[in-house]
Amino acid sequence: MDYWIGIDMGTTATKAVLYTGSGAIVATQSIAYTLYRDPSGMAEEAPEDIFDAVVATIRAVSEKLTAADKLCAIGFSAQQHSLIATTSDFNPLTRVITWADTRANAAATALRNADQGHNIFMRTGTPIQPMSPLSKLHWLKHDQPDLFQAADHFMDIKTYVFHRLFGVYKLDLSLASATGLYHLEKQQWDQDILDLLGLSLDQLPEIVSPYAFESGLSLADAQMMHIPPETPFVWGAADGPMSNLGVAAIQPGIAALTIGTSGAIRVMTNQPIVDEKMRTFTYALDETHWVVGGATNSGASVLAWLKEKIFDDRITLDTMTQMAASISAGSGGLIFHPYLGGERAPIWDATARGSFFGLGYEHGQAEMTRAVLEGISYNIHAIAVALEEVVGELKHIQATGGFTNSEIWLQILADIFDMPIHIPDSQEAGCLAAVILSQKALGVMASFDEVTQLVTTRAVYTPLTEHLSTYRELEALYTDLLTHYQTTYGKLSEFKRR
Repeated sequence: MDYWIGIDMGTTATKAVLYTGSGAIVATQSIAYTLYRDPSGMAEEAPEDIFDAVVATIRAVSEKLTAADKLCAIGFSAQQHSLIATTSDFNPLTRVITWADTRANAAATALRNADQGHNIFMRTGTPIQPMSPLSKLHWLKHDQPDLFQAADHFMDIKTYVFHRLFGVYKLDLSLASATGLYHLEKQQWDQDILDLLGLSLDQLPEIVSPYAFESGLSLADAQMMHIPPETPFVWGAADGPMSNLGVAAIQPGIAALTIGTSGAIRVMTNQPIVDEKMRTFTYALDETHWVVGGATNSGASVLAWLKEKIFDDRITLDTMTQMAASISAGSGGLIFHPYLGGERAPIWDATARGSFFGLGYEHGQAEMTRAVLEGISYNIHAIAVALEEVVGELKHIQATGGFTNSEIWLQILADIFDMPIHIPDSQEAGCLAAVILSQKALGVMASFDEVTQLVTTRAVYTPLTEHLSTYRELEALYTDLLTHYQTTYGKLSEFKRR
C-alpha cells in the first residue's frame, strides 16, 4: 500500500503525520524544543534541536510501515521568517533567529520609514517588521557588524535541514517570498535590496519550486529514519500558505484562520495582491497561488500567560475556558488588549503592550479569561477588516489550530466576526498540505480541485444574534482605546529600556 509523510516544522515543535494516499491518518508524532527568550527581545532556537526532531518524528511514524508498504514521499511545511548565519562550510554562527525575535525593531522602523520603505514593501509584499529576515539582516549589519561580515551564507531552518541531509543550498519560493528579499513580480531575489544590505547572490540559497524534491540519502541517515535512501523529500512551502491549502481555504471569500502560539488569517488568490496601506502580507504557496493576510503575535500564548502568571499554574486551560463560558458576552465590560510581546497585524508595533481596561471589584478569574479570549478575537477581526479591503468580502472561515478544541472561543469568534466558523475534521493542516504538494509534485494529484475531497467538516459555529450588538459596541470601544494607547506605547518602551 502507498503511504506519504507530512512534516510541519513549527515554532514550538515538529510534527510528522503518516497518511494513506486518500488522506487518512495512520500515525502521528510530535517533538517539542526550547524557544530561548530574554528581555532584549531575543527568541531563538537551536538548529540541531529542530533537525533532531525532524529525524526522530520521521522514524517514529515510518516504523509503522511494513516491508510490503511503499513510502512515496516526505513533504515539508516550515515556519516562516527564520534566519541562520553560517560559515562558508555551512556551520552555524547563530542559532535560529525566529519570527518572534524583536531585536531588529529599531532597524525595521528605520527602514520602513526611509524613502524606499514603501517601495520595498510593494515589491516584496513582506511587512518591514522585526520578524522578517530583511529586518534581521539590516539589524545584524548595523548592530553586529563583525558577525554579519563573518557570515558567508544566510539560510532558514528548512534549508539547514535539507543541507544536513543532502548537501544542497536551496530554498523553496514560498519561504523565499516571506523573507522581504524576494521580488514578487520577477519571482527572484531582489537585487536592489541585496545591494542595500551589501549581500551577494551566492550568500543566499538557490530558489526552487515547492514541487522540487531531493533524494539519495546517505545509508546512515536513511537507517536512522527507517526509510529507503531513495525516498523523495519534497521541498513544500511555508506554514502560512500551507494552512490555507490544508483546510481547503482555496476559493475567493474563504479565509483560513489559525491560532496556535500566534495566529493568522489569510485568503488565497491567483496573483500577488499587495496592500498599499502596508497592513497585510502577500506570500506565495507556489508559482500560481498566493495568500494575502495578516499575522498576530497574540494567540494562545496570551491565554498561557494568564494561566501561568496571573492564575494558579495548576489550573487547566480547559477549566479556564469553562469559567469563561459561564460569563455573558462582553465580560461585564472588561476589555483586554492582548499585546504582551508587541504586535504584528493590524498595528505593526513591536513596542505595544497588553492591558485590561474597566477592571473592577466585580471582576474575577472567569471575567478575565473571557476578556482575554474576546481581546484576541477583536484583534484578529481587525485584521480581517483590513483584509477585506484588499481582497474583497469574506464569506466564511475555515479554522485550524489547538484553539478549535474550545467551543466557547469558537463561538466568540463567530459572534465577533458575524459569520460561520467551519472546523475541519483533521487539524493537521500543515502536514496534510505537505502531502498534497508531494502528491502534486509526483503527478498523483492533478490539481487543487481534489483537495476538497480530502477535507471534511466536523462542526460549524454560527453567530448568536443576541450577542451581536454587545460585541459591536465593545469592539468600537476596544478600537478607540487602542488608538489612544498607540500614542503611549513608545514612551513606555523608552522607560522600560532605561
